Amino acid sequence: MTTENHSTHDAEQDARNDDLMIFVDGKIVHKDQAVVSVYDSGFMLGDGMWEGMRLYDGEWAFFDEHMDRLFNSCKAVSLDIGKTPEEIRALLNETAASNGMTSDAHCRLMITRGRKAKPFQHPQLSRFGPTIVAIVEHSRPATSLLGKGIRLATVPQVRGLPTSQDAKFNSHSKLNCVIACLQAEQAGADEGLMLDPHGFVNTTNACNFFIVRRGEVWTSTGDYCMNGVTRQKVIDLCRTNNIPVFEKNFSLYEAYGADEAFLTGTFGAQTPVAEIDGKTIGPHEGAGPMTLYIRELYKALVAENVAAQQAARA
Repeated sequence: MTTENHSTHDAEQDARNDDLMIFVDGKIVHKDQAVVSVYDSGFMLGDGMWEGMRLYDGEWAFFDEHMDRLFNSCKAVSLDIGKTPEEIRALLNETAASNGMTSDAHCRLMITRGRKAKPFQHPQLSRFGPTIVAIVEHSRPATSLLGKGIRLATVPQVRGLPTSQDAKFNSHSKLNCVIACLQAEQAGADEGLMLDPHGFVNTTNACNFFIVRRGEVWTSTGDYCMNGVTRQKVIDLCRTNNIPVFEKNFSLYEAYGADEAFLTGTFGAQTPVAEIDGKTIGPHEGAGPMTLYIRELYKALVAENVAAQQAARA
């Protein structure tokens, strides 16, 4: 018997995405003409950074936090974006407007070191300035995920030490996570649950991971996972609303016995986990009560952030 696979990035079908306009290096072009050079550093080496953001009522939620992560990452790898955060906001708004979008849209903003003079590794061969691409799609997360949840499988691929490739880099070099996803699918699951170098539960191949035990919310220490914007917002919301929350080491033993588990990410916000390694998580079908409560708190926080951005420009 075969079970249909799905992922935390499953979206409702939208035919408008067949006719998108995309920002590519200063121009907005139809998706059929949205191309970069085969000499581009991102294509050739995965040498670049990206951000995923959602558009709500004409505003990019938590824009400042996303720009802080992007600019910090690019500075750390000596990649000069050549634009300010407000210039990036302007190009994202222009791209969204060209597609008639004001809400229910998701952006993948990509910055690479740019086109290379020769097809080799050295960064000095990227002599033509950065490549900037923004894909903004009509995108509403699939409602079925809230009722079904994601099936995870623990995979042998781990998120490694910062001295190998720091997981805090939201880089184009995603092979580590792609391998983890493949391993999970080959095990009959939807996504991979990745451990840290010490064997503690860490993150999935696509999202940050949380469990709920006895009214407490746990997530990893953060030492080996993406410094997710949504992850931090959930931690902050728990603290503000008197929900015990802990960033700590924990093993599969605690994960298997959790009352609830959920994933966080910009696209799906909070996505319930149905099972880990074939073991059902908690007694609930889909999202449990804590997950649902946090979803409502997060929804209110997004609305507050959007309103604040609108007021700042009024």
